[in-house]
Amino acid sequence: MVEGSMTQGAGQGPEVERTATLRDFRVPAYVHETGPYADSTHPGDVVPPHEEAVPEGYTPTERDLPVIHRGDAPQTGAEPAAPATQPATGPGPLYVVGDVHGYLDELVAALQEQGLIDADGQWCAGTTRLWFLGDFTDRGPDGIGVIDLVMRLSAEAAAAGGYCKALMGNHELLLLGAKRFGDTPVNSGAGTATFQAAWLLNGGQKTDMDRLQDHHLQWMARLDAVEEVDGHLLVHSDTTAYLDYGRSIEEVNDTIHETLTRNDADEVWDLFRKFTKRFSFRDEGGADAVRSLLDTYGGTRIVHGHSPIPYLLGEVGSEDGEDESGPVVDGPHVYADGLAIAMDGGVTMAGKLLVQQLPLAD
Repeated sequence: MVEGSMTQGAGQGPEVERTATLRDFRVPAYVHETGPYADSTHPGDVVPPHEEAVPEGYTPTERDLPVIHRGDAPQTGAEPAAPATQPATGPGPLYVVGDVHGYLDELVAALQEQGLIDADGQWCAGTTRLWFLGDFTDRGPDGIGVIDLVMRLSAEAAAAGGYCKALMGNHELLLLGAKRFGDTPVNSGAGTATFQAAWLLNGGQKTDMDRLQDHHLQWMARLDAVEEVDGHLLVHSDTTAYLDYGRSIEEVNDTIHETLTRNDADEVWDLFRKFTKRFSFRDEGGADAVRSLLDTYGGTRIVHGHSPIPYLLGEVGSEDGEDESGPVVDGPHVYADGLAIAMDGGVTMAGKLLVQQLPLAD
């Protein structure tokens, strides 16, 4: 398998309607600020047929993540748990969320199961600290609904003395690029490429592009790529490519923000390409790769999304998606001599959307 983004092409069957009871999460009015995107057009207005969207011979990333149709059995219906337990003093408990990819219903159910939001979808976790590891859109039916929810929970958590924060994933870079650059050719190791073609190939949803607004773009562009919390180094991708952007967390985040601000298509494409790399921690030398990041940026364990746990375990190896039972994912996967925690439960493969309290109980 070529190291790249495990993503699925755009042809995913009939358009899925968002669940009426969950799609109306509103963003507070104060986030609707003006920005550089207000007068731009987006490729969602004139999306060509899928068979014409990808230039002949062009493969921006590996299409190796089968989407198993979930049918009528989403991860919903569970009663919300009691609110997360709060310590008497000091910071609240720490939780992380794996890749969501537009599965809003599953996200709501998982957050309720952990006692982080109530039956009405409101923050009820007090001083809890919640981190999303990136990849909010593409493949699933309601990526914009996911972003709206995360933005609203960020405001509600802050008001309660906690926080809800997010990291930048490769699909945030992809959506930003598709919106900003559309069909503009970029330099690619595989030949001429465009962000729009890559976005369509990698599960881009026209319904998301149609609903993408200026405040969504501003929010995504400001996300950090790396953070260290309580000894956990949080990143999206299981790659050492972060080392190309700085020798400290602050330098990495500043370099990526500056790259996006310059708005050069080739630079943003190179950033996207590097963030699609994966499996650096899985095979021989994986523990050393983790240590190179921990030694540079701090922390005692790395926590990442991006690569679905079934792939890390070698349990899913085909693109045909014929096994509709889906992989069995019980929780995070600890590997690389115990130094790495994988959090992508494979929700796009009928796996599990993971929300996990840290540290893990060893």
